[in-house]
Amino acid sequence: MVDHCLRYRDDEPVGDPAVTVDAFAEHGNATAVRIEPGDDARMLLPQLGRIALIEINFPAYGDGRGYSAARILREHGYTGELRAVGDVLIDQLSHMRRCGFDAFAPDKPITQEAADKALATWPEVYQKTVDGRSPIWALRHGR
Repeated sequence: MVDHCLRYRDDEPVGDPAVTVDAFAEHGNATAVRIEPGDDARMLLPQLGRIALIEINFPAYGDGRGYSAARILREHGYTGELRAVGDVLIDQLSHMRRCGFDAFAPDKPITQEAADKALATWPEVYQKTVDGRSPIWALRHGR
């Protein structure tokens, strides 16, 4: 279980422990799954409707594979909690949020105030992503 979690969702937190992608594929009755670097998030796509929580592990600051996994899951319609866990730094929060993460469980706790400030750092964005914000070029052209 996670000791410290920042959530940007209105629903109740999932209390079930997350199983590995391999364990989920074998047994399939879990509602929480943990993706490790090297796991293929696309293996979960047929079952997204029944998974309440997907944790994506960031074992090291420089390992960005979790960003891709998050985006794949959101672009395929996953609406459950998507939690970044591990070596999650405050500088990464806004980028993670843009990829679809709505919860964060960093190894080193981050205060709610600091997280909110980090997420508000860039009010305008240049690329379209799964967070629903319109890129600045679209706003300039009335789109």
